[in-house]
Amino acid sequence: MAHPNEDLLRRGYEAFSSGDMQTLGELFADDIVWHVGGRNQLSSDYRGTQEVFNLFGSFAQLTGGTLRIELHDVLANDEHAVALQKVTGEREGRTVDDNGVGVYHVREGKVTEAWFHPGDAYDLDEFWG
Repeated sequence: MAHPNEDLLRRGYEAFSSGDMQTLGELFADDIVWHVGGRNQLSSDYRGTQEVFNLFGSFAQLTGGTLRIELHDVLANDEHAVALQKVTGEREGRTVDDNGVGVYHVREGKVTEAWFHPGDAYDLDEFWG
């Protein structure tokens, strides 16, 4: 039997892949903080579900809907879940193909904070511009 936080992340990645914002809204705390590192136009701390959903819209807009996040595995305990993921997409003649890690803090069955660590931060910065 999988840990409940593993199930939560798997549901979240599936919902993101299918554009199911309603399910994501159920899985995210209202005051979620979403950290996107790097030095590109999307690097920032996003606070609240609306800002995070706006970020997701930017992903789709900037990549013409080509951004994909493939979940390889999830590690979870009572407070955290870690996703091993592959990000691919196209943008303005550039492509990205990166293996990275998403680290999630979970409280009372909801994601409260998230941090993302790409395999190649320089490549991701160049991709997003």
